[in-house]
Amino acid sequence: MGQPFHAGPFAMPMFRSFVPRRVQPWLYVCVAVTFQLSGGVYLGSLNQMIGGMALMREDILMCMYVSLAGMAIYFPMLFRTKFRFTNKTLLTASAAVMLACNLAVPHITCLPLLWVVCFVCGMTKIQGTFECMSNIQLWMTPQRDFTVFFSWLNLLILCSIQVSDLLAVHFSHHFNWTYMHLFVSGLMMLDLLFFGICLRHVRFMRRLPLYGIDWLGAVLWSVFLIELTYLLCYADWLNRWDSATFSRLALATVLTLGLCVWRMFIVRHPYLEPQMWTYRHLLPVFVLLALTEALLATEYVLEEVFCEEVMHNAETTGALLDWPVLAGTVCGCAFAYWWLHTRRYNYLRLLTIGTAAVGCYLIGFYLMMSHHIHVMQLAPTVFFRGFAAGVLCPTFFVCLHEIMSFQHFFQALSVFNMIHMIVGGTLGCAVYARGLAHLVPDNMARHGWTIDRVAFGCAPFDFGPFVDEYVEAMMEVSIRQIYGWAAFACLLLVLLFLLYKFPVRSTLKRIPYWKQVGRATRRWLGTAGR
Repeated sequence: MGQPFHAGPFAMPMFRSFVPRRVQPWLYVCVAVTFQLSGGVYLGSLNQMIGGMALMREDILMCMYVSLAGMAIYFPMLFRTKFRFTNKTLLTASAAVMLACNLAVPHITCLPLLWVVCFVCGMTKIQGTFECMSNIQLWMTPQRDFTVFFSWLNLLILCSIQVSDLLAVHFSHHFNWTYMHLFVSGLMMLDLLFFGICLRHVRFMRRLPLYGIDWLGAVLWSVFLIELTYLLCYADWLNRWDSATFSRLALATVLTLGLCVWRMFIVRHPYLEPQMWTYRHLLPVFVLLALTEALLATEYVLEEVFCEEVMHNAETTGALLDWPVLAGTVCGCAFAYWWLHTRRYNYLRLLTIGTAAVGCYLIGFYLMMSHHIHVMQLAPTVFFRGFAAGVLCPTFFVCLHEIMSFQHFFQALSVFNMIHMIVGGTLGCAVYARGLAHLVPDNMARHGWTIDRVAFGCAPFDFGPFVDEYVEAMMEVSIRQIYGWAAFACLLLVLLFLLYKFPVRSTLKRIPYWKQVGRATRRWLGTAGR
């Protein structure tokens, strides 16, 4: 049983008395970073994992998306677990589970079991991060201003993604891909040691039970999300509708979605309530989010194919681009903070700037793409990608908070992250992969007339290098074409932003205190129990 805690000036009563008060919030920031560095699989060691575990590229990507699905689906549970368990219990459990998962992943040979482990990793990752950041929110912004909180939260998350990729690449290059899992396991051990020595069990309100939760609804939404991810991730490998497996799974996905929607209307308190979908401007925010994520998905298909197959860069060489992306992310989050908090300008105009930065990234790749350039010549281009992510992520979060009541905010965050982390990216990747599969042979056929008797008559003629160079040139042309179409789509989206009139909000909603949320939840549980 934890000790009760009464609200007052900012304090962290879960710390023992020997920990200096000034460093207490910074310790939680460090712990949040360790959770953000962790995961089930790490894309920086993708190629080594493919060879070491005898898996396909799609298998590793599926593991990553399943981990993101675990993060997305767990959002409605976050404040319920916060009211049921103490902060120390939740952090200790999250670190212990993450430790066990990272130690287990390199030894798992059963792919479905690996998906389950990655799903659990995603849940524990968001639980640990939420517990850290929710307890230092008043330290970050005593006025509980979400324009401040979301700007710095996304700075921590986005920068941790780049650092995690850099660490995974260098561990794989200098040692072995399993060393990244060992490194994260070591971080989790340090976290557990820190929790055991420096923290104590504290409650700021009376414990709330975990009844009234639609567990079956959570399972159904998770199944739907994983089915949809599988369809989009394996579509090219399964040859889409020519595959009986793809057709049957597509039907099962539609039926699962229908069951989720049907249950949403017949259960008194479903996992995702129907009222959550009725807020004004919610669907446009989701549509814009999906479009921008689909445009940014060029990073995972076109950019990687160009760097690996056309430029033949090693992973350590490609990882050099993580540094300008990191710089762009920092600048983007700082700019969003200045725009949203300091100046309090129009949110829609900031979305326009972020989308324009995506356009600069796409146009930059279209213009600069050549196998003759040095990889660091792409640094200004990928800087815009990082800047766009740093601007768009906190802005979308703030917009979502402004249009939602707190009752449905975490449910909306769940759907938001389904689109943000899974649907938009996988849909964009599927479209770009399909475009490459069509354009590469089409361009080879269109430009094949250059290989004629005159070309073969040149002496000496080395056929092998000629064909390799020809295929690379056709891949470069195809990638440039897709970047061009994506740039056109982005510019059209920017034009629609500029033509749309949106009122400037001069006052911001404030999130209620946790004690107020707890009382409202207790009243809701009393109503649900009758």
